Amino acid sequence: MTHEELMIELDDRRVAAHRMGGPEKLANRRKKGNLNAEERLDKLVDSGSFFEVGLLGASVLDQDAAVTPRDGKITGFGKVEGRDVGVVVYDFSTKGASTSSTNSKKMTYVRNTCNRRGIPFVHVGESTGARLPDAMGSKGMGNMLGNDPSQFRRIRDVPWVAAALDTSFGSSAWLCCCSDFSVMKKGSIMAVSSPRLVSMAIGEKVDIEELGGWRLHAEHTGLIDQFVDTDEQAMQAIRRFLSYMPGNSRELPPLMVPTEDCDSDQNGILDILPESRTRVYNMKKILEIVFDKGSLFELKPRFGKALVTCLARLGGRVVGVIANNPMTGGGALSGQACRKAADFTVLCDSFNIPIIRFVDTPGFVVGTEAEKQGAPGLIMNFMNATCLTTVPQITVLCRKAYGRAYVAMGGGAHNDTMVAWPTAEVSFMDPVFATFIVHGKHQDDEGFQEAYEHICKDLNVWDMARIFSAHDVIKPQETRAYMIRMLEIQQRRLSDGLGEHLMRTWPSSF
Repeated sequence: MTHEELMIELDDRRVAAHRMGGPEKLANRRKKGNLNAEERLDKLVDSGSFFEVGLLGASVLDQDAAVTPRDGKITGFGKVEGRDVGVVVYDFSTKGASTSSTNSKKMTYVRNTCNRRGIPFVHVGESTGARLPDAMGSKGMGNMLGNDPSQFRRIRDVPWVAAALDTSFGSSAWLCCCSDFSVMKKGSIMAVSSPRLVSMAIGEKVDIEELGGWRLHAEHTGLIDQFVDTDEQAMQAIRRFLSYMPGNSRELPPLMVPTEDCDSDQNGILDILPESRTRVYNMKKILEIVFDKGSLFELKPRFGKALVTCLARLGGRVVGVIANNPMTGGGALSGQACRKAADFTVLCDSFNIPIIRFVDTPGFVVGTEAEKQGAPGLIMNFMNATCLTTVPQITVLCRKAYGRAYVAMGGGAHNDTMVAWPTAEVSFMDPVFATFIVHGKHQDDEGFQEAYEHICKDLNVWDMARIFSAHDVIKPQETRAYMIRMLEIQQRRLSDGLGEHLMRTWPSSF
């Protein structure tokens, strides 16, 4: 063939690859309100920045080569806000984006390049799982499974991000569970296998929502960090998460210039914080005042709701926030909250993000159900993560700080600086419980009030400040300015701001 003929053939093959599953399947997706793979990619990366690899990949089976453009997965590199990312976007219109030997190699190439070169890795999943019959039999297994020992070896050298959209079985689920941030579209399902296969395996009909719907993951498994309504919102959530992240663990997160009005309204904290120690309030409203306006990016909002975990900015600097929320259970820490705290601590410490903790908790949730869920082990995981943290840490004692929960939340020496508001009260347990343990009196008993007041006289924070266990007592409205200055002081100058990353191999799901 002549040069001209070869160039024409290449152009024809490129055009064919861009057709994906064909106009009919793409039209059906559009009717359902779902973006196709290329449209999702356009919403994810900066315009004109995508650099594709593996465009001409297809099935290894000759009979399927013509009907598997790109082998069902678009792979390559793009930019998000001008910074490089590696990208894998599943094309469900081609064989249900099922995993095969060719597209596995394409994904491995991008993922390994990201890990080796210090580039964030983004995985946009929608798939049916392994491709049959390609994976069946010993030849199929030998060709497809177990050939890449790095596939699920999660070392947090670079941020991993994933989306579960519509039907997400197999690798779409695996990557969400391995990632630092995962987003799911409502109405989607994320599970190990399809309802049909599960029904065959267990001999009963399985409800799709109960198997892997968004509410299951939002409220029970905690495997997904955010939930959105559309494909566009999912891509926007990924872009926003990456805006808080460094490119890799050897860089610092990007700085931004805060808006001029970020310091205003600090006195508004006193309007939210009750004067009565027994009244609840929404900690999120206080965080919105303290941190740069519009910068709170909450993770797992419906999981372990007694604890708030969010990325934010403080004077333009990226920080991680762990805060008790008395609106749920008075701020008592459940097993779910402990898992959530440990997971978030690992994220921040792995990517050089300082941690700020706001403490208002009566302790850990107790009882037979908590024990069945493994509360002691979850508490110790939380405690271990707090002890292994090496990024700068500030602890703010807002109100209640009782028992071991006070320590897990960064109390004592588990911080670089600990300050308290005048409303803080610190003790081994709630004074009502202590009054019964020490004096044997319930709230309705004669003499309870006198005994209770005797217990309470030692709760206030002045004694802790007097012995310099609390480094300062500050007004709530002074918190923002104090933290900005203290983080300047606590920068890790000897390591150029980098932590030790002692938790970089911590399990991504437990």
